[in-house]
Amino acid sequence: MYSQERNMSQTIKLKRGFDINLVGKAPKKIIEIPQSDTFALKPMDFVGLSRPKLVVKEGENVKAGSPICFERNKEDIFYTSPVSGEIVEIKRGEKRKILEIKILGDKEIEFEQFNQYSVSEINTLSKERALEQLKKSGAWANVIQRPYGSIADPDETPPKTIMISSFDSHPLAPDYSFVLTGQEHYFQAGIDIIKKFTKGIVHLNVDGKKEIPSIFSQTQNVQLNKIVGIHPAGNVGVQIHHIDPIAKGDIVWTLNPVGVAQIGRLFTKGIYDTSRLVAITGSQMKETGYAKIFAGSCLNKLSNKVKEGDNRYISGNVLTGNGVGKEGYMGYYHNQITVIPEGKKEEFLGWVKPSTTKLSFHKAFGMLSFLNGKNKDFVVDTNTYGEERNFVISGTFEKVTPMDILPTYLFKAILAEDYEEMEALGIYELIEEDVALCEFVDVSKNPLQEILREGLELIKEG
Repeated sequence: MYSQERNMSQTIKLKRGFDINLVGKAPKKIIEIPQSDTFALKPMDFVGLSRPKLVVKEGENVKAGSPICFERNKEDIFYTSPVSGEIVEIKRGEKRKILEIKILGDKEIEFEQFNQYSVSEINTLSKERALEQLKKSGAWANVIQRPYGSIADPDETPPKTIMISSFDSHPLAPDYSFVLTGQEHYFQAGIDIIKKFTKGIVHLNVDGKKEIPSIFSQTQNVQLNKIVGIHPAGNVGVQIHHIDPIAKGDIVWTLNPVGVAQIGRLFTKGIYDTSRLVAITGSQMKETGYAKIFAGSCLNKLSNKVKEGDNRYISGNVLTGNGVGKEGYMGYYHNQITVIPEGKKEEFLGWVKPSTTKLSFHKAFGMLSFLNGKNKDFVVDTNTYGEERNFVISGTFEKVTPMDILPTYLFKAILAEDYEEMEALGIYELIEEDVALCEFVDVSKNPLQEILREGLELIKEG
């Protein structure tokens, strides 16, 4: 099977998109960040966890992998603690919505013990036993399904394929081959576990512009595909569109490479370990690099490495990440932290004033960044240089979307709640990150990622 799947490998060449080159990329070196004192599990990180039911109370002690909550209609899928320690606060919002479960972490992390398997035992392990451990440990949260971009439902039709993008093309994104250095054994074990859930192919997609890292080139039981292009070439949604498109009724599962290794570590070591190398990036960092951090860590430990000023702390990247603040917590799925200046100050003439230092996709009078060439790195802030207004049909969205869809008309169909038009225009293949570039280049300054999520929820509930 291994050789047969490799013979079917594809090379996909993409022409549309836009690379956002920013100051503050993380070099391949380890930097020391003190371990966070507090951590948080945020139910809003998990699409599909809409009605969490807690199984812990303030004052209780937990281990890494101890159950924290579950979805009310999926009581056997647990969302578990990323570390060991004491539950010190359950933060709620409007209508008592659970926002964060805060944990005062132990200095030495203790782990719940799950079943541990050798390589040969993993190969013969039944799908049912593998699923039971994934759901009980919290590692099932790594399995995301398209359509909707929600936590996969193991009770639905098995996925026709599983897609893994081994590279990230977002601004200042981490290098997964560096992040996973020394974890080849765990990565392969994770592939072997997840392969049990589909009769289709596990696609492992690599950056075709670079030499393939050995951790991915040596992986077995996958079809290795090369993706050549600029951002959003690394988005798994773009890759699905060109390799095995989603039709109505289809289900495709996707995983991040770090999640695959975490699953492998769960089965080979018997622990739920959320520690990872996280890229510390952004122009406001005094030092950039990679730091070992547990999921849900508080960002306040970065403070001595951040330049003075009014800064935005982002869990994730500048296109799709969340501004969480200096005292905020890293999201479960993020492998990157970015710190950039806030853009609250007003600027004389704004975008009309000629400048070669402002990054823009448009060759406008005020934005002359294209004169610097493609390799220039820019410093950006959070200023949008404009306010929200009606859609302008310019064809720009299509230039940054390497998919056969019409984004402008899709957004309008969502706003009109036209279900048939949404389906016809390809909403099943998309999640927020797939339209983030559209939002970046949008002269109308519309919250396109939010609009897409509204459309996905309409389709899901309809």
